[in-house]
Order: sequence, then C-alpha cells, then structure tokens
Amino acid sequence: MLSLSLVTAQAQAPAAAPPPIEDFFKNPAISGPQLSPNGKYLAVLTPVGERMNLAVVDLETRKGTAITNVSGFDVLEPRWIGNDRLIFSVGQQNSPTGAGQFAGGGLFVVSRDGKESRQLAKTVRETRSSGQFVYRRMEFLRRIPGTDEEILVAANLRSADSEDVYRLNLRTGRTALVTSSRPERTVEWVLDDKGVPRVARSWIKDTSQYIWHYRKDADSPFTEIARTDSAKGPSFAVLGFLSDGKTLMVAGNPGGRDTMAVYRFDPEAKQFGELLAQHPRYDMGADAQGEGVPGVILEPDTDRVKGYAVQADKPQVVWLDEKEAKTQAAIDGALPDTFNTFRRFPNSSRILVTSRSDVQPERWYLLDEEKRTLEELFSSRPWVTKAHRVQQRSFVYKTRDGLEIPGYYFLPAGYKPGDKLPTIVHIHGGPSARADTWGRGFGVLEGQLFASRGYAVVVPNFRVTPGLGTKLYYAGIGTFGRQMSEDHEDAAAWAVKEGFADPKRMCISGASYGGYATLWALAKTPDLFKCGIAGLVVSDVERILSSQAGDIATSESAIQFWHELVGLKQNPNALRDYSPVRAAAKIKAPLFMYAGADDIRTPLEQTTAMISALESAGNPPKDVVIKKEEGHGFGKVENNVDLYTRILKFLDEQIGSKSR
Repeated sequence: MLSLSLVTAQAQAPAAAPPPIEDFFKNPAISGPQLSPNGKYLAVLTPVGERMNLAVVDLETRKGTAITNVSGFDVLEPRWIGNDRLIFSVGQQNSPTGAGQFAGGGLFVVSRDGKESRQLAKTVRETRSSGQFVYRRMEFLRRIPGTDEEILVAANLRSADSEDVYRLNLRTGRTALVTSSRPERTVEWVLDDKGVPRVARSWIKDTSQYIWHYRKDADSPFTEIARTDSAKGPSFAVLGFLSDGKTLMVAGNPGGRDTMAVYRFDPEAKQFGELLAQHPRYDMGADAQGEGVPGVILEPDTDRVKGYAVQADKPQVVWLDEKEAKTQAAIDGALPDTFNTFRRFPNSSRILVTSRSDVQPERWYLLDEEKRTLEELFSSRPWVTKAHRVQQRSFVYKTRDGLEIPGYYFLPAGYKPGDKLPTIVHIHGGPSARADTWGRGFGVLEGQLFASRGYAVVVPNFRVTPGLGTKLYYAGIGTFGRQMSEDHEDAAAWAVKEGFADPKRMCISGASYGGYATLWALAKTPDLFKCGIAGLVVSDVERILSSQAGDIATSESAIQFWHELVGLKQNPNALRDYSPVRAAAKIKAPLFMYAGADDIRTPLEQTTAMISALESAGNPPKDVVIKKEEGHGFGKVENNVDLYTRILKFLDEQIGSKSR
C-alpha cells in the first residue's frame, strides 16, 4: 500500500469556552475549488465584502486573485469554460435548504484574470424590479467541443413555460436556437455525448404528471418513453446517455421496489436493462423527485463501472477499480476519521483531495503519488477545531403508522447517560428537500451551535423528505399539517424515550417549511413544546400560492405540487384549514420569529400576518427579528450574530438555566 507523508500545520489546542456565535456564521475562507481543464488553476469561492465571490489560484505560485466583486448575492456554481473563462450564477449560500438562487439566478462570464466580464442573463431580482414576473432563465448545459467561445444553455426565451436549448456566445451574449421542435412545456433536457438534445421531460398542464420523450437523432420526432406522477410514483429519471449513444442510464423504482436504483435502459424498446446500483435504505442516481444523487461511477469511454457512491447517513464510496481503490486506501490512511474524495489532474501524478467530517469542516490537499506527499492547500474554516464540535449521531425513529425514518441528533460535550437535557427539535425546510446530511445543512449548523451551549438537538427527516426511498417520499403527499406534523411529534417522543430529552423543556425550531412546522406544532399540540422558534415562515398557505410578492405563485407546476402536497382534492378547504394564521388563538407557548425583508420564497407578508394574528389572540411573539436587505436566510454575519444572540437569550429564558 502507498504510504504518504503529510505536510501540514499542527492542530490548535482546544478552546475551553464555547466558540463565539460569529464562528458558526462567518463565510468560509475557501469553498468549492474547481480545477481548470489544464490542471494549472483552481477557481474558488472566497469572501469579498459580505458575500462569497470568485477567485482564481495559480497552483504553481500558490497566489490567488479575486476576479468578482458581487454584492447583495453570493456567487454560485462556477464552471470553467476552457482555461481562460468561467461562468457562474448568483444567489444565497446559506438558506434553510442549502444554496439556492431565489432572487438571484442570472448567468455571468468572467475572464480568468477578472479583466473582462459580461452579464448574459438577468437575475430574478432585476426582472421583478422592472415590473415583470416572467423570469427568463438561462442555465448551463454543456461545453461545446472545439470551442471556448460558445456553450449550450437551457432557456425559456421563446416561451415562458418551456425551455429550449441554445448556443450562447460568451463574448457577444447572442443566442442561436438549437431545438426548433420540442414537446410543449419542456422543463428538462438531456444531451448525448455530441451535444445533441435527444431526451426531454415535459409537464402536463394542470396535473402532477410528467412525460419523458426520446428521439434517435436531431432530425427524428420525439416519442414518449416514460410517464411519471409526482404525487404517487413510480419514479423515473434519465441520468444520461452511455457511450454507445443509444442506451440510457436511468434511475427508477420498477416493480414496486422502494429505493431508487440505477439501470441501463433501452429507449427504443422502453425497457429497463441491467441493474447497475442499489441501496436498501437510500436512493441512488436520483431521488423520487428526479433530483440527482450519488450513484454509479463509470469510466466515460467504456461504461465500465469503476465504483459506487451513496449519500447514506454518512457518505460512502466503494471502488471496484483497483487503482482507484489503492489511492483511496492511501488517502484514508493518511487522513483517518474523515470522508475523503479525490480528483486526478490531467496527465499528471497529482491529485486534488477533499477531506471532511462531522467535526472537521472541509480541507483540501495536493497529493503527489510519485513523491508520496500530501500537502494541505486550504481549510474552509481554519478557526474551527474539533474541540468546538460534537459528534453528529445517526438514529432511526418509528412513526405511529409504522414508517422508519432516519435523522441526526447532537448531544453537548460532557453529556452523561441519565442527564435530562433541554432539547430543541429542528425541522428542516422544503419540505420536499433533504436539507441535512453528514456535516452539512442548516439543521447541522443549529445542532452544533445549540449543543455548544448545552442543549440537545434532534434533526429528524420526515415523510416527503427525498433521497430516503419512494415509500417515505410519497407517504408525505397529501399529509401536510397532519401525518407530516405527527412525524415531528414522534421524533420528539423518540428523544424522550431515549432518555436524554427533558419532556418539560423541549422547544421546536425551523425556518421556511420548518417555520411553518413550528407554528403548526404550537397550535396542533400546544402542550408538547414549551416554546418555538419560527423563521422565514409560511403562515397562510392559500396566500403564498396566490400572492405576487413571492415566487411560488408565478409557477403553475409549483402551485400544482403544493395542491397535491396539502391534499386539496381530498379537502377543498385544506389551504385554509392547515394555515397557522387561522389557528393563532390556539398558540399559547412563547414564540420567537424572524424574517428577511426581501424574501421572495416566503415573503415578509407571511410573517407580519402571523404577528398580527397572534397579537389579536393576545399572545404576541416574545421577540421578532426582521432584517433589511436579507432574503430566504441571512447572508450578513452581523445579522446572524444578532439573530442568534437573541435566540439563545430566548432559549435560556424558556428552557435553559433561567427557566428553572
């Protein structure tokens, strides 16, 4: 086995006192390195002002240069186009469901030295500021072989409700239509290895159904190969073409299987072929919504399976390829107790290694297999030590109707079995999002912060969380405010039964859907939780689907999904019946609320309406934080420090030391 010598600084001594709140919310020093095609440069995200911006590091000199200065948004999804240009969009890095575009979006190009730049598409904010509500999206699809001047993008320029494929000139911003014919209401494209759009997914208006279409070549007509219903399944997603240009690699759950698995698929015969990868609890390839998740690692030219990856309670990679397995073993030996991934430099013995764990933020290393050295390049949060973090523990709880659902929990350092702790149940946003994974997520951040102050924190998934099998996902459709909320109650009951949670000192917390869940829990089960922390709330479900103050009302398919989620067919009054704003009189527990004034996902009117309803009911929130120039999640460090200083004060008064 290859033995490596590690060249890095010694770890800092652990701090005796809890880390300051600022340490949890400071932007990472470095994030998301992207290797240039020639292996000479790394594009990284780094703080410039209050936002994450784009910089380029010369690996020969190790010098970095910031090449953007975006304010009001974070740079998202940078990609190299050749060795001299990068494209990117903008948005919010730290929302309750992870990085997202929200009021951002757009498309931008910048030269490697930062001297040339161009905006190629407007942001959502710019569109709305001009009085328009039809956002013209433009999203990167593929580089075009042989040129760094043009790329292929998907955009709804020709029709507001359908995406086409265009060639986009990065110098001039001009577009040329590629898909002169396409299915109506196309929402997704899959290209073959030559860049030809040959698979399209379209939405059937006023339904929850989607159709996958396929064509043999650019001149052939599209034919239907699969139809899915987002409200009941079965699920199906095209991941891409295999090397023969004919066979598809897909994710699906044929035959009634639970988890999504990866298969070969013959589009001409419309038949599943060889099963390539599966997992008994976690989806592979795509989740039930069709969103991509780790799955099969293929050798591009031969389709040989090199390995498997799965987003389990802890991420896992298994290599079948002997060379890659040997490299992985050497890296894991040098960097124990971490999850390590790697990417090889082109035509070189050098490898870029990414290393992280639940108690160690990401670090990046340069491995030279010939020299057998492993050199640390960057640390995302060098101010964080393992002494400042606690173990992220996995658990599975059983709901009252028999579902088994995984989640995480955090216990403060020094916890002893038998201790009864003040406990916070954190409900993730979405709700149809897997917002928390090992070492990542808004619930993980709150878990570590609150644990550092002596609280136990439970971060459960629940029905409709994707990635955990189709049975669990579809069990959530039509149960909003009912069984979905009962899952939150059952997770709290699990914590009490385990013995660490004090049932008389439990608080519920969350943002976005988690904010809704907090409000609804305090109304639905007023004796279960001593207090609630509700951020970026949905308080009036009917209003959020109709108000032009938010972005959900501008999407017909999003509205249709919410109708299915709430169960409107079964109960025509469901939007009103399960809105906390109409149940304010039932809320007796102390409540803390917060919102961003510029939020377009859960607009400020949702928060102010709830405050008014609570005031009318005689139980106004104990504290409210509303920050200007903030959206779906706070981006400014000082705003987060102020918010969580006040949240910790609230918790201390309600279930902490001052509550006794």
